[in-house]
Amino acid sequence: MKWPDRVTVYHKLAAVPENDSDSFILDVLMLSEQHRRPAARCVEDIVLYDYTKGRKLKFESRPFMLHAFQETYRLQEEEKRRTATRLRELSFMVRQMEKDSWDRPDAKEDHGSIERSR
Repeated sequence: MKWPDRVTVYHKLAAVPENDSDSFILDVLMLSEQHRRPAARCVEDIVLYDYTKGRKLKFESRPFMLHAFQETYRLQEEEKRRTATRLRELSFMVRQMEKDSWDRPDAKEDHGSIERSR
């Protein structure tokens, strides 16, 4: 990648955070808008840290954060299931179209012609 490209960055929780966790992992995908393809894949390990106390925190001390991350993970998994179902439906529809057109006994493949028209 090089300028003037732009990137779009997507984050996904790798696992559901637990109450006694002091960190969480994000899977990251960076897409090149110019090339319309992945530019990088990363993993972020994020630690909850209280700088005033100088130590790590556990999610149990921040229940609102734990709830938000657990809800985000639940929504991710729900969307993953919905998308997988939709992809199966689309695959079935494409296969039906193929059967209706290509798999007929009278279907013939047209390879074109090499003769020039005069």
